[in-house]
Amino acid sequence: MGKSHLVLALFLSLILSVNYSYGHGVGSEIFPPIDFNGKPITLEVSSSANNSDQNNDQQISISLIDFNSKVTLRDVTFLIRSEHGDTFLFEKEFHADNGFLVFNFMSDDTDTIQINEENKNDLLGSLLGLESRKINVIGPKLGQGGLYKFDVKILTADGYSNKLEVPLVFNAGISIAQTTSHGINDPNFGTQNIDVITYYDEISDFRYDPNSKEITFSMPFEWTQENVNQTSVVHEELVISKTFGDLLVSGFSMYINGIKLSDDIVTIDDFFSEGRVVHFIINQKELWNIFTKYENQNGMNFLIKPNSEQTQLSSVTDNGQFRILVSWEPENLKSNGNAKIIFDVTDIFLKNRPVAVNYDFSVSQNERILHRQSGVSTDSKESHNLAEFTIPPNTTGIIHLNFENLDGNNLAKTSFPVVVDRHTIDDGFSIPSWIKNNAGWWANNEIDDATFINGIEYLTTNKILVIPPDKQSDTNSDKIPSWIKNNAGWWANNEIDDATFIRGLQYMVQNGIIHV
Repeated sequence: MGKSHLVLALFLSLILSVNYSYGHGVGSEIFPPIDFNGKPITLEVSSSANNSDQNNDQQISISLIDFNSKVTLRDVTFLIRSEHGDTFLFEKEFHADNGFLVFNFMSDDTDTIQINEENKNDLLGSLLGLESRKINVIGPKLGQGGLYKFDVKILTADGYSNKLEVPLVFNAGISIAQTTSHGINDPNFGTQNIDVITYYDEISDFRYDPNSKEITFSMPFEWTQENVNQTSVVHEELVISKTFGDLLVSGFSMYINGIKLSDDIVTIDDFFSEGRVVHFIINQKELWNIFTKYENQNGMNFLIKPNSEQTQLSSVTDNGQFRILVSWEPENLKSNGNAKIIFDVTDIFLKNRPVAVNYDFSVSQNERILHRQSGVSTDSKESHNLAEFTIPPNTTGIIHLNFENLDGNNLAKTSFPVVVDRHTIDDGFSIPSWIKNNAGWWANNEIDDATFINGIEYLTTNKILVIPPDKQSDTNSDKIPSWIKNNAGWWANNEIDDATFIRGLQYMVQNGIIHV
């Protein structure tokens, strides 16, 4: 082995020995080895930010390596077709003397994709005694995150004259984290913001329903056996301000295309002072479950809402030691009414076991104290701590439930914003935008009548789609008038409004075609 290849092997082994993950749509992808002239080789694709303090450029490297020695193959000809989301970027041959390419994706306000190749001896190249190849890909919205797809064909390896009779083919997908911020004017908590960090592809159609506390958005995803096989995980995150009391719940449920995922995919991180991060780690098992339920799926339609079985709010004290779980009765607190606050103090370092510690508790609005008490929390899992008081007259809006000086530590404190005399929004009906996809598929005969009806019934039963109440017939019918299907197609194409489509659904409810 030559000196340069020895150093390169050591360098790549540092990169590759950290984590051999086979994945698709994550930050690194290493393919299972295949035989090439009697030795196992693999393609490794990985991403990293390029000088993130100054710009949003993203670098993605592609290398063909010996699986055992971690040494790159020499004189490799790559034929690469690349897409960013649904946008075609380029299809081009690249020669790599050292079997290693670096693509630098750069955002610029251009109408076309430009490719500039650089050959220069940088620090790495000098260290290895090799020439480093950098390919600048310049175009609109590049470097901003999302899914970059690479269809890679290996035309030559171990010599440019060594043309492969059958090219080696790899289909890679590298996802770069992308953050979108969504402002909300909540009737109770005022101006709020929810950030969505996607580690797969760009999201769209974000909505929040203040009444149901449901978040919906859509994301492209290719529902094919090949893509599901290659996708090890889809990772989504929500960043929620700690001033948004309705979403400080202790648990969330996620649905994709109407199918509920396991609650095990959800992890809530409350160890940030300004906000909480809710992680959704959707593994391949969950993807297969969705894939096998329905055919002709188009992308991922997400629904996220508070878990109905975990009704408490949850917060971690500033010192990171205690988690407070709190609920109250009645569900809707009223001015000049009685309130019962029910809470548990658990120790995070003891796996969230209830603990007996001193605490100071108060209820406040602005600078005014409405109730105050001190005590020692219970360490029983069966009994809870209580605070009972009467809400003063003319007290409406946000009040705070404050926990301080836990175990005598002035850093062990946290606060919950809750609402007295809640406001509600009565829109008559609410239709998540992604339901239009289903209506369009049905109108185009891509799904059958039963599938469409089952989907609508599921949505109404789970209050994802709210149809204004009307008299429902006692008779059952499976006959769907053709005009309703026409309506669905027109609605999917924005040729009729939501109210007209809803009237068609009401007709099916009245005639027993849909059961609510």
